[in-house]
Amino acid sequence: MKKIGFLSFGHWTPSPQSQARSAADVLLQSIDLAVEAERLGMDGAHFRVHHFAQQLASPFPLLAAVGAKTRKIEIGTAVIDMRYENPHYMAEDAGAADLISGGRLQLGISRGSPEQVIDGWRYFGYRPIEGEDDADMGRRHAEEFLELLRGKGFAQPNPRPMFPNPRGLLRLEPYSAGLRDRIWWGSASNATAAWAAKLGMNLQTSTLKFDETGESLHIQQAAQIRAFRAAWKEAGHTRTPRISVSRSIFALIDDRDRGYFGRGSQEEDKIGFLDENTRAIFGRSYAAEPDILIEQLRKDEAIAGADTLLLTIPNQLGVSYNAHVMEAILTTVAPALGWR
Repeated sequence: MKKIGFLSFGHWTPSPQSQARSAADVLLQSIDLAVEAERLGMDGAHFRVHHFAQQLASPFPLLAAVGAKTRKIEIGTAVIDMRYENPHYMAEDAGAADLISGGRLQLGISRGSPEQVIDGWRYFGYRPIEGEDDADMGRRHAEEFLELLRGKGFAQPNPRPMFPNPRGLLRLEPYSAGLRDRIWWGSASNATAAWAAKLGMNLQTSTLKFDETGESLHIQQAAQIRAFRAAWKEAGHTRTPRISVSRSIFALIDDRDRGYFGRGSQEEDKIGFLDENTRAIFGRSYAAEPDILIEQLRKDEAIAGADTLLLTIPNQLGVSYNAHVMEAILTTVAPALGWR
């Protein structure tokens, strides 16, 4: 059994071929898509965050709106770039969105990936401190955020406040109990997966990973998952961690599917460079008739090792078509693989 959710990057473009031609389109369609996913029996609605791009960027208003419109589905991110975040403000926003949804927030965070502009976090007012690089800064922001989510008081109250204060040091409000256990770290390496486990975060691993062994993506991710589980056990955490894997998977059911995805354009992993020094492996897409797709997915070791699968969706093709994509996986693929 697996939880199955969707992951939308929230692209829009003013093109006649796109169903999402503006920011308003993609935001409102994201809410509608989450409602439709819940109706179909999907387990999660997740959104990617990119700054300085025609994509989703400010997750908490969207997450709160989705939380208000749905009742059961998990809602979250994959991922928020912590280089851009004020941990204190983020803790308030996350607490509010989680309370609105009734405790369904599954928040994926990360140190970030290459962005649209050079050092975009500087425009948000952030600078690495002495001895840090931007990745260190992102992880520092994450640790501060995690500490704030514990709900411990840390701020000295004013002796003459405008409103009465409880006794002792004050914490940020609104506080949502349990959210600290529903934070996920988007990891691109074995080392950061182990680091996340030590801090008690769940693990998200996507369709991109640092190429550490030259093996296929799913084999490297399976090793990453084992490293995460070993570090989790060594840290002595008492709860069971969760692990998600993202994949592009399309069951070719009708002529629309075959027209969009039936050309076999990416049936193998690809190698690229995130910068001049970082070699990365980008995962293949799966697109085939259901019986073929089932056999292909049986061999994916990372999916087998995860409890949650996030399906990356082509949001610009519209709500109706993406609902069809999700329903096809739920009905023609998931039962045969034991995911349902």
